[in-house]
Amino acid sequence: MKNLQKMGGIAALYIAAVYVVIFVVFIFLMDYLIVVDPVQQVALIADNQAIMYIMNLIMFVAVGIFLVVLALALYERLKAGSPAIMQIATAIGLIWACLLIGSGMVANSGIETVVDLYGKDPAQAVTVMLAIEPVADGLGCEFELPGSLWVLLISWTALRAGGLPKALNYLGVVLAVAGILTVFPAAREVARPVFALGQLVWFMWLGIVMLRGRTSAAA
Repeated sequence: MKNLQKMGGIAALYIAAVYVVIFVVFIFLMDYLIVVDPVQQVALIADNQAIMYIMNLIMFVAVGIFLVVLALALYERLKAGSPAIMQIATAIGLIWACLLIGSGMVANSGIETVVDLYGKDPAQAVTVMLAIEPVADGLGCEFELPGSLWVLLISWTALRAGGLPKALNYLGVVLAVAGILTVFPAAREVARPVFALGQLVWFMWLGIVMLRGRTSAAA
């Protein structure tokens, strides 16, 4: 139990660190998240194929694997308070992990195809990217519903029975609501950054709490 909590804490801190890496690489180093022109996006992918490939492994495949560890650790930590809800939460967390892993694998497969085409027919490379990208985004981050429901159920359980700091649980509820709002196109542009930035704080805080090893409401 103690070792699993530490592993969960490390997993949470890794996920928080990935958010920082994403901001640094895709906003400050590559400008990828700022570029909206598909032609420029394909050019960036072609010029930075290795970086994009590694980033997809780091932020989707590896995060999905660490999320499995974290979901199981949180189940052990909180199951006494509400076993049924935590079973549902853990199932959703594992589904979210699978979706993230699938998103990274689809994205990397698409990168190889797009880069191969780019040197022969840039227009066709753009067409292929526009076909693959929605699939990868849909699996990974376009709609934050699975992650939001997981955070909501964990926060709700901990608020009722303890096991995590109350302030952390209230933050989780707020973030979950923001994530659920990403389902609606009109709210997505505002809700997604709130969810992403808030998740960075939530995972970091959660990781620190779990590494401390206490399970009381005041942990």
